[in-house]
Amino acid sequence: MFFRGQIIGKYKILATIGSGGFGTVYLADDTWIDKKVALKVPHKQGVDFGELLREPRLLASLNHPNIVAILTAEKQDNVFFIVMEFVPGETLESIIARQGALDLARALDYTCQISNAVDHAHRHGVLHRDLRPSNVLVAESGLLKVADFGTSRFLEIAAHGTTVIGSPPYMAPEQFHGKAVFASDVYSLGVTMYQILTGGLPYDTPSPADLDRLMKGDRVTAPRLRNPKIPKAISDIVMKAMAPQIHDRYQRASELLDDVIAARALGPRRTPKPAAFEPEAVLVDVAQEIQSRLKARDAPQPRFCWHCRKPLHARSDRCPFCGEAQ
Repeated sequence: MFFRGQIIGKYKILATIGSGGFGTVYLADDTWIDKKVALKVPHKQGVDFGELLREPRLLASLNHPNIVAILTAEKQDNVFFIVMEFVPGETLESIIARQGALDLARALDYTCQISNAVDHAHRHGVLHRDLRPSNVLVAESGLLKVADFGTSRFLEIAAHGTTVIGSPPYMAPEQFHGKAVFASDVYSLGVTMYQILTGGLPYDTPSPADLDRLMKGDRVTAPRLRNPKIPKAISDIVMKAMAPQIHDRYQRASELLDDVIAARALGPRRTPKPAAFEPEAVLVDVAQEIQSRLKARDAPQPRFCWHCRKPLHARSDRCPFCGEAQ
């Protein structure tokens, strides 16, 4: 839609950064203040103006160092675009494609940064619905920024995200039925963790025929079986994040973050040991402590209906208020 050297208001187009299903992003120079910015131009320009403003309004409600900041939204020459901060670097997807599995310290650092971004969005009632490595920017400084909230929505608008939106390899089973909730983003975070730690996805892109197997968890192999360097405690965290049933999964990114931070803090320590010391023994106490944390998470938690958000009995399969199956 724009070309190199074109002047749009006060912005001079420098290059095309990339294009996706919802729009094209350009690198531009704000000629008034001599600053590089990113201009996101939605493909659909003829829709209601309020719909065009949905993403910038979502982003304007978020202010976090791990989320791409929005500067403003404008309409010039009948073209609507969003002005965002430019993050020099590359996507997490391109890093994984080039390097494969990342070392554990770096993988957990990236996981913590993404979790912080997701937790901040959830605390403001915002679902991302398309969290994946291609939507995570890695700055040259090592700072991660979650981007592309074009598929997001405020959870309070409805009981759940009712539109089937997302990238199939990263979608939680309930998303295929248009029932996205906060725990759906956590599932996507789990798949992203899996990819960071192993260099590959846990399964091929699921088709509608695969949904039954996805719901049963038959398609997922523990990441530790693919990469033996992954501690069992971390592997268990990934598998809990990817639990096919919502109530078996972390409900919030903050819960996953707590366990990852604990695993980092307790992770292998070099201490003086007797000659007969077994090398793996140093991880026993760590693994046991993390396992106890995971089991504590498994204790019955308050349940709420996905549709009307009213409380449910621990063993209820149907909401007594709205009648929806759980």
